[in-house]
Amino acid sequence: MTAPALRDTTATRLRLVLVLASLTMVGPFTIDAIFPAFAAMTRELAVDKVAMQQSISVYLVTFAVASLFHGPISDAVGRRPVILAGCGLYAVTSVLCAVAPSMPLLLGARALQGLVAGAGMIVGRTVVRDLYDGPAAQRFMSHISMVFAVAPAVAPIVGGWILGWGSWRTIFAVLAGYGVLLLALVGRLLPETHPPADRLPFHPKPLLRSLGSVAIDGGVLRLSAAIALNFGALFLYISSAPAIVVDHLGLGAQDFGVLFVPLVLTMMLGSFLTGRLVGHVRQGVFVLSGFLVSLGGSTFAVIYQSTSDAPAALWTVLPAAAASLGVALVFPILTISLLDLRPRERGAVSSFQSFTSTCLNAVIAGAVSPLVSGSLTTLALVAGVFTLGALTLWAWHRRTHAPCEAPAETLVEEPTEML
Repeated sequence: MTAPALRDTTATRLRLVLVLASLTMVGPFTIDAIFPAFAAMTRELAVDKVAMQQSISVYLVTFAVASLFHGPISDAVGRRPVILAGCGLYAVTSVLCAVAPSMPLLLGARALQGLVAGAGMIVGRTVVRDLYDGPAAQRFMSHISMVFAVAPAVAPIVGGWILGWGSWRTIFAVLAGYGVLLLALVGRLLPETHPPADRLPFHPKPLLRSLGSVAIDGGVLRLSAAIALNFGALFLYISSAPAIVVDHLGLGAQDFGVLFVPLVLTMMLGSFLTGRLVGHVRQGVFVLSGFLVSLGGSTFAVIYQSTSDAPAALWTVLPAAAASLGVALVFPILTISLLDLRPRERGAVSSFQSFTSTCLNAVIAGAVSPLVSGSLTTLALVAGVFTLGALTLWAWHRRTHAPCEAPAETLVEEPTEML
């Protein structure tokens, strides 16, 4: 059926924030919810910790590959069909994970799960830019980030709670239920924001050509890498959570909130500040502030951890919280700036950015974290290098793409349809 054009009302914005933020929570929940179950899974499946880490890496690899195609396909067929298909298939693959009788079959199910889990997050970003311009788009993205920030902290806590009365298989069953809930929310509340007149031909050659042209665009490459490295600093702490919480702080499977709750609070603070100040503070100053907050946390951690024999929880968590705050300040502005580089191919741009970030996250989870998480000093140093790399790329981009003032806040009036 056909829905009327969206009206820029508070109710409309709240509805869109609810749906789009819920879609972006799929990724963190799929990774973080099973952290507390690692010990139980290694016992039942008779595998070691390295094999368990592969369950994250396999998911991230297929997530990265599939992310190249979600956006371009949505440029051709519309946003809603891709998101709906992703939600439905995510529920199915989560059930497959729940019933997997062995580690090889679980890895296969996780690979399938990764193929579909990113559809809502990737295409959801293009929905924001379909509807909003300038500061409005950045502000809306910050609202989504504020809600999304709850996921990394809530997921391991929920996973630990489920583990208390169920098993690791129950965690995947709950993820399947979440996929069904998302399917209902999208079907009921999310309109089509990409009208047929603006769509690209649904043929492999044009889609691949669009993706290829995006992949060789210097501006897209620089900003995508900057976003990936900036978040990579935070993801290094997230993927190292079992080592930080259990090995270094000596806590248990029910105590992951010690790390993740501060991450949520600082992420929400950063998103709140972005929503309130964007359009009033120059973008360059805002982004630089975010990078400096992250670098300050890493610098403090290197000094503290290298001089402390028994690290305290507060000072161990503080650098991760600083990275979370920095990401929240930087991410909305860089993301909208990236999507604005190629307005006709926003889906492809969003896909390429997600591919870049996910590839780096896969390397972090599968190689970097196991190598550096044994030393909190080394972990903080590597996180700082990631942030410094992101800052360098952003500064390079600003030299080659002169920043312009963002247009006034508007909601793009486009025909929308409910399929």
